[in-house]
Amino acid sequence: MTRSSSVLLSRRNALLAGGLVLAGWALPRHARTAGDAADSVTVVCAQSDTLGTDVGFEPTGLYVEPGTKVRWVVQSNVHTVTAYHPRNGNHSLRIPSAAEPFDSGFLVNPGSVFERRFTVEGVYDYFCLPHEAAGMVGRIVVGRPGGPGLLPFDYFENLPQARQWLPVPAAAQAAFPPVDEILRDRIVHRRPGLGHCGHA
Repeated sequence: MTRSSSVLLSRRNALLAGGLVLAGWALPRHARTAGDAADSVTVVCAQSDTLGTDVGFEPTGLYVEPGTKVRWVVQSNVHTVTAYHPRNGNHSLRIPSAAEPFDSGFLVNPGSVFERRFTVEGVYDYFCLPHEAAGMVGRIVVGRPGGPGLLPFDYFENLPQARQWLPVPAAAQAAFPPVDEILRDRIVHRRPGLGHCGHA
């Protein structure tokens, strides 16, 4: 077993034991030296009960500097990391218009990883396809906040070009941390009980 896989297993075991305390693991690191690659941070696709009925991203809100790589790691269950964007199943646009949409596809195994480097400043809202209606969503603020992620969830309703867009479900809307809270705290932990669903 390599050192990195050993560290990942140790972290996963801590989570399974109920220790969703990721301060220090998921906190953005801003110190860089010349020639270093951009920093990276980790988000866990987590569940907080043994049945897998309470799911979410931990942390659910994150501030990063442009150029930061974000890694999502599956703890258990099947998840996706999917940007709110019309190219992702006609979902409404909630990432900067200059940014490329992202979609991990289904991540089915514990320890599966999806990575994305964020270079365009703004607010990025994303969701888990199987668990969106249960409120499994996340928000990343990259540098200066801006873009459709700052607008009300129904901002597009009277736009002719957006007639086919799907609205964000009510449970998902309630689960997003406010942008000002992300800017203040840099990391916003998931509120238990927001990601309830009736299936694993």
